[in-house]
Amino acid sequence: MNSTLRNSFLIIIFTLFFTNHTKAQPRVGKSINVSIGLGLSTSYNIENYGNQNELDVDGDGFYAQVEYIIGISKWFGIRPYAGLILTSSDGGNPHGEPNYKVTTNAFLLGGKARLCAPIPYVAPFIEIGIGTSVGSFQTFTPSTNYKKSSVLMHVPVNFGLAVGRKHNIEIAVSYFLTPAADQFSGAMAIGYSFPID
Repeated sequence: MNSTLRNSFLIIIFTLFFTNHTKAQPRVGKSINVSIGLGLSTSYNIENYGNQNELDVDGDGFYAQVEYIIGISKWFGIRPYAGLILTSSDGGNPHGEPNYKVTTNAFLLGGKARLCAPIPYVAPFIEIGIGTSVGSFQTFTPSTNYKKSSVLMHVPVNFGLAVGRKHNIEIAVSYFLTPAADQFSGAMAIGYSFPID
């Protein structure tokens, strides 16, 4: 885990446990959140993590997601979601090596739970859940050669900020870990929530 990610995680945990003002969900009840942003995909291989011969191969593209928010309390909510991620990779050809690439073109479906830090106007949050990706996946690196159109399980992990007086604008970094394809996709996205009840 790199130091920036670790520091962000520690700040969120510290805030969750040492504050007592609870206004972090947009509202208790039902809402819809729509997000759009830059889609990303990159390879990972646990066995070769940190290996000097493993190249940093990634792709970028488009990301969109809609969530149905069930705000159980002002600090906890359940969020079923549907989304789309489309990434491509030029792969490059460094030093005459093969054209390595990581791409994800998939429909995302699943559910997450959100814990919010109870801070007015700028509320950090973390989400984790489970879902499925339906589409095509390619991970071609020195240690992995995976290319398949399939239905694969993924684990969503999101970090972000809900901002504004009603916390209805969100800025987030989302990760969808897909172990079967030795890759994770994700996004840097902005979203807007509005009530439906």
